[in-house]
Amino acid sequence: MHRRLLSVALGLTAFPLLALTPGIQAPDFKGTDSNGATHTLSQYRGKYVVLEWANQGCPYDQKHYRSGNMQALQREWTGKGVIWLSVISSAPGQQGHVTPAEENEYLKKMKAAPTAALLDPEGTIGRMYQAKTTPHMFVIDPQGKLIYEGAIDDKPTTDLADVKTAHSYFNDALNSAMAGKAVSVASTRPYGCSVKYKD
Repeated sequence: MHRRLLSVALGLTAFPLLALTPGIQAPDFKGTDSNGATHTLSQYRGKYVVLEWANQGCPYDQKHYRSGNMQALQREWTGKGVIWLSVISSAPGQQGHVTPAEENEYLKKMKAAPTAALLDPEGTIGRMYQAKTTPHMFVIDPQGKLIYEGAIDDKPTTDLADVKTAHSYFNDALNSAMAGKAVSVASTRPYGCSVKYKD
């Protein structure tokens, strides 16, 4: 019984104690990036923060990187002062798991521009945020509240051509919030490959 309660408390079961829904205070986290630097959510209080779950082996994730869409979004929003953290929760031996050097090489090759790429091989941050797919997007406001979680857009395919005609829920959320307006669609169903958590 004690082990079961502990498992629930750590968020390792399919039944989290608290659903991570927009409007709640986003849970603080501590993670290490591909350059060895430590990042916490609380250190970015006062800024918008984007969390992007990534897996370079996932064809859905590849759609956004091979088309240049994800990199363009990263540059656009970091240029406006948004903190963008890519999070890789793939476990060792699973699709998308990378070493720090491998991730830095990928970022360079793809000309990606997140603020940092957090390596989360134990799945601690991923489970904390109940990240389900790659990509899975989260937007946190300057007060630390979650204002959007879900899909990057409305085209749940692996076709690069669909990027051009997709409607970006993620962009809508950030544009509305930064203009002082309510986010009209605060939660959508994420699409992509399942996050490859450690068993």
